[in-house]
Amino acid sequence: MVEALHYAFLDESGGVAIFTPGERFLIVAVLVTRKPRWLELAIKRALRRFGPSLASGEMKAAHSTDRMIRWVLESIAWQDVQIVAIVVDKQNIVKPPKDPEDLYRIAVAKAIQRCVERWPRLEITLDRRYTHEHLRHRLEWCIREKIADLERQAVVIRQMDSVKVKALQAVDFVAWALWQKYQWEDERYYQVVKDRIAVEEVIEAK
Repeated sequence: MVEALHYAFLDESGGVAIFTPGERFLIVAVLVTRKPRWLELAIKRALRRFGPSLASGEMKAAHSTDRMIRWVLESIAWQDVQIVAIVVDKQNIVKPPKDPEDLYRIAVAKAIQRCVERWPRLEITLDRRYTHEHLRHRLEWCIREKIADLERQAVVIRQMDSVKVKALQAVDFVAWALWQKYQWEDERYYQVVKDRIAVEEVIEAK
């Protein structure tokens, strides 16, 4: 039996610096669906509803009102999607990596590993974090190494600008909601999408 093709969209919330005051967590979230068009339409509708003041045409949870955030999260929760979340608790890291970006790479690779374990045929779009090509290649290498031993996998990885990919804007809201839960112990937004969460894992990055 041929596995169904799924589409995944990944974004993060929080930074990689270990000793940033008041910022303990890095969250990587993935939205997985068989019909990415649904996520695109949800953001397009939100832009029509709330977006006259959004000059960039891009929605970000951190720059949105409570009403906008709830509307977007509820739109996501109504769809046939699954959420995979990896949480890095930076406070528990005993030996920080020389390159703080390794925290991001570790969390992304773990998140994608968890996705591929469930959905072996996967087209993954990441919010493009790096402008330098060699850093994008390094990120993909870390991901490929992490999933190399998984069977029957067929994985395509793309790193795209979130302005151009509406589904990346959708997962930004999910990552932000998870960050609110862990960073501020505020579960109001998390509760909206919690029933769509397939994986929520706290890791120790070493």
